[in-house]
Amino acid sequence: MINVTHTENQIQNVLNFQDLISTPFQGEINAMCLKRNLIGDFSEIVEKVTLNENMSEISLEELRELQLSEQGQLARKILLNDFKGLKEHGASPTLNIIKCYDRDDAFPFFPTDVYSYHVDRSPIATDTFLCTYYGASSDIIPNSQATQKILIPEIRAELKKLYGESDEKGFESFLSEYFFDLHYQPKPNAQPINLGIGNLWKLAIDHPESKVLPCLHRAPKEKTGENRLMIIC
Repeated sequence: MINVTHTENQIQNVLNFQDLISTPFQGEINAMCLKRNLIGDFSEIVEKVTLNENMSEISLEELRELQLSEQGQLARKILLNDFKGLKEHGASPTLNIIKCYDRDDAFPFFPTDVYSYHVDRSPIATDTFLCTYYGASSDIIPNSQATQKILIPEIRAELKKLYGESDEKGFESFLSEYFFDLHYQPKPNAQPINLGIGNLWKLAIDHPESKVLPCLHRAPKEKTGENRLMIIC
């Protein structure tokens, strides 16, 4: 029997990791959350890792070799356990320290970077898992509170100019090829939902076997001088 605390809008809260990975999305639910109050000093891990670029992946070997205080060791144990659980589930988790993501300025009227609300897409059935342990955390937004950007008339008109041909079928392929169709614009008075610190999330993505709408999410604007620590797969 699946232990569910309650359902709120598109979000279903679960009580343990096994329920998180095994509970299927259905109906309007396209986000699941394992709420947690984690112990340990995750900031110590962020401070001990040298960041030479805007984003760096931490290997398990590097994580294990860090000289940490007792609180830092508690944080490391949680990271290793989360990584192990996701790996055993068949996912391919990465542990990242992030100063900021690259911005997309190729099309000023239509940025396609992760700071824009977007959905993930895969040719096979899978889900997105993520947890922020330190720093700013991501947002999701109900599908009903956003509009696919390619359906907004003025944006679509600019995209057709960019495409430069009259072939409608080719235009639709162009939108998919350059990932324009993955991005959404919040409606006025939309109410984003912050994913919080320490919570482990499962988000529905766009794939051929999906029975629910993909979850709209975005990366947060980082706080100056505060790098993020997160796991994602």
